[in-house]
Amino acid sequence: MSTAKTDTATFGTGCFWCTEAVFQELNGVIKVTSGYMGGHVANPSYEEVCTGTTGHAECLQIIYDPSIITFDELLEVFWESHDPTQLNRQGNDVGTQYRSAVFYHNDDQKQKAEHYKTQLDKEQAYPKPIVTEVAPASAFYAAEDYHQNYYNTHGSQPYCYLVIRPKLEKFERVFKNKLKKNTTTKQ
Repeated sequence: MSTAKTDTATFGTGCFWCTEAVFQELNGVIKVTSGYMGGHVANPSYEEVCTGTTGHAECLQIIYDPSIITFDELLEVFWESHDPTQLNRQGNDVGTQYRSAVFYHNDDQKQKAEHYKTQLDKEQAYPKPIVTEVAPASAFYAAEDYHQNYYNTHGSQPYCYLVIRPKLEKFERVFKNKLKKNTTTKQ
């Protein structure tokens, strides 16, 4: 049994299928669970969240070892793995459930998320202002089993091959020094 201390980060980056595979590749990330947070309905289903009426965002709950990867490093990947300037949308996915969000679990996470958001806007890192919500973590509801580990189990499907794979390949080039050993993109 490991005695390593773990921590939790929760990010909304639009469709969880698109970014789950990215965070799974990071050295120090122990578990990534796709799910829902930020809404007002208990135990929502995917179909309910897709209506946009539950208030939830599709998000990833990430369990990580802070002695290997820091929250700052996870935030760096968060900002790079989606477009934080699009309000309630990512690509063709439109609705409040696809909003960009950092759901913080403590004051340190809140301060870091707000700091980086402010700095990135100040430095004009993006052509438009960042609209990422920074909000306290609330109840997290794991998505249905068929949403978990999606890219790794459905990598040959057109959506995975055409949408997720290019994002993953870019991520692997940019963050190659932060990847788990023997990580390769599905062929």
